[in-house]
Amino acid sequence: MARRRFFVDAVQSGRARITGPDAHHLTRVLRVELGQQFEISDNHTVYLAEVESARKDLVSFSVLEKVAPAAPVVYTTVLASLIRFERWEWLLEKATELGVARVVPVRAERSERGLEQAAGKRMSRWNRIVREASEQSRRDRLPEIGAPVDLAGALQIDAPYRYVLEEAEAPPILPALPADREPRDSVALLVGPEGGWTDREREQAASSRWRPVSLGPEILRAETAAIAALAIVNAAWGSHSV
Repeated sequence: MARRRFFVDAVQSGRARITGPDAHHLTRVLRVELGQQFEISDNHTVYLAEVESARKDLVSFSVLEKVAPAAPVVYTTVLASLIRFERWEWLLEKATELGVARVVPVRAERSERGLEQAAGKRMSRWNRIVREASEQSRRDRLPEIGAPVDLAGALQIDAPYRYVLEEAEAPPILPALPADREPRDSVALLVGPEGGWTDREREQAASSRWRPVSLGPEILRAETAAIAALAIVNAAWGSHSV
C-alpha cells in the first residue's frame, strides 16, 4: 500500500513541520503517531520522513531520504471559463487529481457576472482544495492557479499544442492529438462557459491558431468537458510513453 503524502512549507536541516488545522487533521483524524513514516513534499522534492512529534497543533518530521520523482508524462494547462463556484471547485479538484500543471480562470462573454470579482476572495479556499487533492493523488508538486484573464489573454498562452473545446461539429479530440508525443510536451485546453462560445470568440480563437476539437455528440457541462479532455490527453501521452 502506498504511503500517505503531505505537503509542507519547507524542509530545513533535514526537518519539516505541519502546524495549525492541518496538524489537527493529522493528529485527530488520521491519528499519526511517533515513528510512523510518510512522504512529504516541499513542492520541489519528495522525501521519506518519520514523525518526530505529534501534538494537536504541531506535527514534526525528520527526513530519512529522498524519493525518486515520478516520470514526466505531459504538461497540461486548463484555461476554463468561470462557472458557478461549486462546479468550478469540482473542476479544480478533479483536474488536480489528473495531474494538471496549471488552471487559469477565463472571463468569457457568457461567463456568469460577478464571478471574477469574487474569485480573489476564494483563492485561499482554492489553494486548500488543490493541496488536499494533491495529497490524495500523491502528486510531487501542487498545480498553479492563475489569476483570471480575459479571452484575449488566454489565447496568448504559449504551448505547442492548443485546443479549444467546441460542439460536436468540430473534429474529435483524440485524432487531433499529435502522433509523435514526447514526455513533458505542453498541451493547453480552452474550455468555454455553460452557454458556449460566441461567434466572435470562435473567430478570436481561430485567428490565434487554436485548434477546435469536440468530445462527441453529447452536450457536456463545462466542468465535465474539461475533465474528460484532460483524461484523454493524459491517456494519449501515458499510453504512448509506456
